[in-house]
Amino acid sequence: MEKLIGACILGQSGGPTSVINASAAGVFIEALRNECITEVYGAKNGIKGILEESFFDMSKENPEELELLKTTPSSSIGSVRYKLKNAEDDPTDYNRLLEVFKKYNIRYFFYNGGNDSMDTCNKVSKFMKKSGWEMKCIGVPKTIDNDLSGTDHCPGYGSAAKYVATTFMELRQDAVVYDTPMMAVVEVMGRNAGWLTAAASLATYKGQGPDLIYLPEIEFDFEKFLNDVQKAYARSNKVIIAVSEGIKTKEGKYVPELFSNLEKDSFGHAQLGGTAQVLAQKLKEHFGIKVRAIEFSLLQRCAQHLASATDVNEAFNAGVEAVKAATSGVTDKMVAFKREYVDGKYTCKYELVDLDVAANAEKTVPLDWITPDGTGLNQKFIDYALPLIQGDMKAPLEDGLPRFAHLKKVLVERND
Repeated sequence: MEKLIGACILGQSGGPTSVINASAAGVFIEALRNECITEVYGAKNGIKGILEESFFDMSKENPEELELLKTTPSSSIGSVRYKLKNAEDDPTDYNRLLEVFKKYNIRYFFYNGGNDSMDTCNKVSKFMKKSGWEMKCIGVPKTIDNDLSGTDHCPGYGSAAKYVATTFMELRQDAVVYDTPMMAVVEVMGRNAGWLTAAASLATYKGQGPDLIYLPEIEFDFEKFLNDVQKAYARSNKVIIAVSEGIKTKEGKYVPELFSNLEKDSFGHAQLGGTAQVLAQKLKEHFGIKVRAIEFSLLQRCAQHLASATDVNEAFNAGVEAVKAATSGVTDKMVAFKREYVDGKYTCKYELVDLDVAANAEKTVPLDWITPDGTGLNQKFIDYALPLIQGDMKAPLEDGLPRFAHLKKVLVERND
């Protein structure tokens, strides 16, 4: 088979994580040493950067800084939330992408993100194939939500899970020192899948976690919630509760949605937040004691100081595997993780799944991993999650503070 020679481009999309840059490092470093790839570009703010013909020349970066991307959180080349319309309905964006790809002889397209990002990669791949432009398109997974189909777990989840578990352990240490009653409702990210909130059970596994955990996989009932809290309060006057931001009532309503209308993002998803506030207010009214509402919010996404070494290394390898697959002639796939055990020890194997499998499909926590009363996780989840949070891989320190990558971000000159 004749080798496909041309430039490659990587775009990042969706919410940042502590390891998405590790995947970018994997793509950039592997691409820069591949003889099939003539130029290596980083799209400024994802797919919009390509549409606007705005991308960085990664060959201008210092190799040491590219290595530091492994331990630099967030999306260093910029992210975006931009939904491509179906090409059949409106081919405008696709025709523009094709124009840019031809102009710069871009033959390799990598897109790094979650469900919606894999949808974008899938749409681009299908259109380019139909247009006749020979191009290899590979999705590189990312999401702290851990809800991508076709893969055992997702880059970003292990580190975010480690943050959630560690923070609950620290919170428990803080909450029990006073002799007065106290309740705290802690809101963790997760719209329709409770993987990240479930990570709070890792703290419970160590005897220092929340008393109650509520996931969106289980229908939320206010009366049952109050009864659950009453029982926990009777055992101890200190009650800590973990809730997913996406818990819903039997009517399919998000908890904050019962009291106000929720705005939607460009993908049509409800912009969540406020679940802990609503529940804390209800508990305060019912029990007449102090109740704190705590939102981990953005803090849980890019907590690189608690990054899992397993997560960082797997994220980097996902980027490397994407380049290897594309330059060997593979297209229309996403890099996926397959869990194996060798002599009882966890190991990760890399495989490729169809983009159709991952695009817009959500993987939820198995119901048989949730306790019968719907307020916790069993050993099956613990066994699943523990291997993903192992090891420590912080950024190097400079003057006692993390030294993150400093990219030059040299824009490619437009060929007008």
